[in-house]
Amino acid sequence: MTKAGVFMHIKSKAIVDSRTKNLVRRLNPGQIGVICHRDLDELGALSLINAKAKAVINIEPSISGRYPNLGPKLLCREGIPLVDNTGPELMERVKDGDILEIKNNEIYMDGVLVGRGHLMDMKRVERKMELARQNLESELDGFIDNTLEYAKKEKEFILGQIKLPPVRTVFAGRHALVVVRGKDYRNDLNTIRSYIEEVKPILIGVDGGGDALLEFGLVPDIIIGDMDSVSDKALRNCREIIVHAYLNGMAPGMDRINRLGLKAQILSCPGTSEDIAMLLAYENRAELIVAVGAHSSMIDFLEKGRKGMGSTFLTRLKVGEKLVDAKGVNKLYRESVKTKHIVGLVLAAMIPIVVVGAMSPPLQQLYRLLSIRLRLMLGF
Repeated sequence: MTKAGVFMHIKSKAIVDSRTKNLVRRLNPGQIGVICHRDLDELGALSLINAKAKAVINIEPSISGRYPNLGPKLLCREGIPLVDNTGPELMERVKDGDILEIKNNEIYMDGVLVGRGHLMDMKRVERKMELARQNLESELDGFIDNTLEYAKKEKEFILGQIKLPPVRTVFAGRHALVVVRGKDYRNDLNTIRSYIEEVKPILIGVDGGGDALLEFGLVPDIIIGDMDSVSDKALRNCREIIVHAYLNGMAPGMDRINRLGLKAQILSCPGTSEDIAMLLAYENRAELIVAVGAHSSMIDFLEKGRKGMGSTFLTRLKVGEKLVDAKGVNKLYRESVKTKHIVGLVLAAMIPIVVVGAMSPPLQQLYRLLSIRLRLMLGF
């Protein structure tokens, strides 16, 4: 990002969307993303970075102070200017394709000032992050209360017998890999690649987790979720689709499935889609459930806009020892090739070459000639 005292001027086409995950699908490199994302989370920032945004304008506070979210820091680190908290009027005035000019804190369109915010630099971000850390204790109190309240309401649904839709996939006696497109999912999937190839678990993609599997050349057996962040390609390639519905049976995700001409089952259950993916595997007698990219901490849930994790707490209580969370496994174990392994491999490969050479008459003759020449040189 520009240093203090340096004038920043950026001019480019704008792409506007109130949902960051929808915006990045349409954002081309070098364009300006106009988002509505209070407490910009790590995944949202990474998606903007991967889309090669030239700059980001957020009509909401990117760090509200509720908790220390990492999104703005990542944008600053990558040198992507972030103009923060411009107010909702900007999104009403700017449409896709409009040419915007950012001059430090001010935003212009056709030479007319259309918005003003705060240009976030690393110093401002760190200051806001420190204030957010100080507020974390009070946020934790509310989070715990909310978790317990919803756990009481949802315990009968989750801890009792869940009415599951019939699935063609046979879980009994097999492992199930539940993939969520959460933090570090790429590194974790890469680290357990040998496990996937050897054990061949049932592959369950939770919404965008279906695309995460496709990234690694893996075809999802099941995609489960509300269908708001998974690609058409993933839905067409997977073997079964389960739409997460509200308790009243309403399943907005079915509209998309019907438009694509695909078939799906509906599962009504409280909680997150990753919760019901684990419950589906558990109730169908999977031997082991391995979760990649799943949400498990308070920060994870706050970034998802949830004030508690009642259903997730109950789900983990129910699946118990069958669940292995692979979050951060790439940090625990990094497979590397050491120099001693390479030397050993080379020496092992040389043994048959030396043996074959020793048995070859032409090479035996060469050895004798070299031996005679060496003796003559040394005067023996």
